[in-house]
Amino acid sequence: MLAGPYATMLLADLGAEVIKVEEPAGDPIRRMGPPFEADGRAAYFMAVNRNKKSVVLDLRKEEDRGRFLELVKTADVVIDNFRAGVIERLGVTAGVLRAARPDLVTCSMTAFGSDGPYRELPAFDLVVQAMGGGMSITGEPGRRPTRAGIPIGDLAAGVFAAFAVCAALVQRDRSGRGEHIDLALLDVQVSLLTYIAQYYLTDGKVPGPMGTGHQSVVPYQAFPTADGFVVVAVFVENFWAPLCQVLGAPELVERYPDNASRVAARDELVPNLEARFLQQSTDEWVRELWAAGVPSGPVNTLDRVLSDPQVLHRRMVVSDGERRLIGNPIKTGTEGTFTPAPELGAHNGEYLG
Repeated sequence: MLAGPYATMLLADLGAEVIKVEEPAGDPIRRMGPPFEADGRAAYFMAVNRNKKSVVLDLRKEEDRGRFLELVKTADVVIDNFRAGVIERLGVTAGVLRAARPDLVTCSMTAFGSDGPYRELPAFDLVVQAMGGGMSITGEPGRRPTRAGIPIGDLAAGVFAAFAVCAALVQRDRSGRGEHIDLALLDVQVSLLTYIAQYYLTDGKVPGPMGTGHQSVVPYQAFPTADGFVVVAVFVENFWAPLCQVLGAPELVERYPDNASRVAARDELVPNLEARFLQQSTDEWVRELWAAGVPSGPVNTLDRVLSDPQVLHRRMVVSDGERRLIGNPIKTGTEGTFTPAPELGAHNGEYLG
C-alpha cells in the first residue's frame, strides 16, 4: 500500500512517465484517513502519488488483461506491490509480461519474497519492522518494543526498488536484456541492520534498545534541555573538547580523554552532561554548540521541520498547484515540477483509447 506507490513516485520525480493501474474500486489508500482534504481526498494518497497517471483495469477480466498487455508493450518497467501469488492468479507474471515485451524490466515487491517458508504470509510495514530486528533495538531500555516513527519498512523498500529499477535499465541498455527484480521488504530490513548485525556476528552479543544512545560512542544521543531536547554527536575526538567548553566543564576533557574512557564511564558521564543541559533552552544550546562547531541540533517537531530555513532553502517543501508537498531530495540543478495525484481513471482515454 505504500512501498510500491513510494517507489514509483520516486521514479516519477526523476522524470519517468508513471501509469498507475488501479482496480475499479481504486487504490485502497485513496480512502485512507483521516486526515482528508476538503473535497474528501485522502492526504495519504496525495502524498505518494504525485506526477502519475491513473488508468482503471480489472485484471481478473480477460478483456482488461489484454488491454493491460497492450499497455505493457509500450512500457520499460512494470512494478507490482501485491502479496506473493497474486500476479500468478491474475495471469500477469514476469514471464507473461516479457512475452509482450522481451526487454521489459519487472519488479515485484512483496513482504517476504517469491520463495521461502514465509512466501504466502500477509504483512505490512509494522510486521517487517518487527521481524527484521529493527524494532528490537528501538526505544528506551526496559520499555516495550517501538516501531520507527516513519514507516521505514515500506519506505526503505521503495528506495531499494527505485534504485534496482534504474540499475536494471542501465544493464538493459548495455545488454539488451530485461531483468526481473524480486524485492522482499524483510530482506531490505535485514540489509539495514548493517554494522549492528556485524557487531552480533562478531561478538555474539544480542543488542537491545538504547534510546537515542550509541553502542560504541559517548556522547551520541539526545539530552533534555530546559524546554525540549538537543542531540549531540561526538563521533570523533576533536568535537569533545569544544563540547566541554560550551558546557562550562573543561575538566571533563582530562577526566575522559578519549571515547574508550567515555564509553567505560557512560553511567556516570551521561547524567553529568544531562544535568548541565537542563540549565538552558534548546535554542540557546544549539546556538552555542553550532558556534563552537559541535555536531548537534534540536529535536524538531514536524511544524518546525517544515518551516526550517534550510529545509525551505533546499525546496523540500513544494507545491503541486493545489497543496504543499514534500520535495524531491535528489537535486540535479534542474527545478522539478510536480502535478497532483490523479483522479481515479483520469487517463483512461489517453492510454486505453
